[in-house]
Amino acid sequence: MENNVNSTCETCSQFNAKGLKKLGLNTEKIDFVVALAGNPNTGKSTVFNALTGLRQHTGNWPGKTVVRAEGAFEYNTKKFKLVDLPGTYSLLSTSQDEEVARNFILFGRPDVTLIVVDASRLERNLNLVLQILEITDKAVLCLNLMDEAQRNNIQIELRTLSKDLGIPVVPTSARYSKGIPELIQTINDVATGQIICNPHRIKNVPKNIEKAVKQLSAEIEKQIPSIPNSRWIAFRLLEGDNQIIDALKTGELA
Repeated sequence: MENNVNSTCETCSQFNAKGLKKLGLNTEKIDFVVALAGNPNTGKSTVFNALTGLRQHTGNWPGKTVVRAEGAFEYNTKKFKLVDLPGTYSLLSTSQDEEVARNFILFGRPDVTLIVVDASRLERNLNLVLQILEITDKAVLCLNLMDEAQRNNIQIELRTLSKDLGIPVVPTSARYSKGIPELIQTINDVATGQIICNPHRIKNVPKNIEKAVKQLSAEIEKQIPSIPNSRWIAFRLLEGDNQIIDALKTGELA
């Protein structure tokens, strides 16, 4: 039976540590691709290293000066490639960092998007979280730096947050390796469909805009039947997003 996001804690308690292998740079014959997204200074690189066993491995994205890092881990015979996206505050594509992060989530279609946030500064991180959830149906929230939150007497209702966002939430302190086994288990369960996400989406849209979005979304789906996020693309087209317009013209969205 498929689990919903509220069963994450029970699922995590069944984590099989013996099933984990950190593969470092070995990204051959991958079963699933995981995008690692988040604001700067959330401990995203620490999470990346904890999952892959890497200390540092960087290069540049094709045609960009933006740094890129990849690694891999294996869990219960399934191999996961982890792509560390540039740290950004939004996906509005006003900088190269934002462009790279958005385009990989949109065009790369990762099997899971792992969003790392600072538990001690959650509110300021939620803008990016909500933007990502407009794009993808498969995401996990890594509530990192829980040790900092506890030090500042910040308490977070994990179940309520998970229910409101519609995705599993896993608390971690990556620099101390706390919560990493549970995080890997949850990534696996989302990737394999054992956890079904129901991500939060914008609902309070004016009627005239909603009508236009529905019509445009339907046309996009006619042209690209396999596209998973036609509604988000429709919003971007209505806003005059030149990158999305060009991607649609060139066939990149397909």
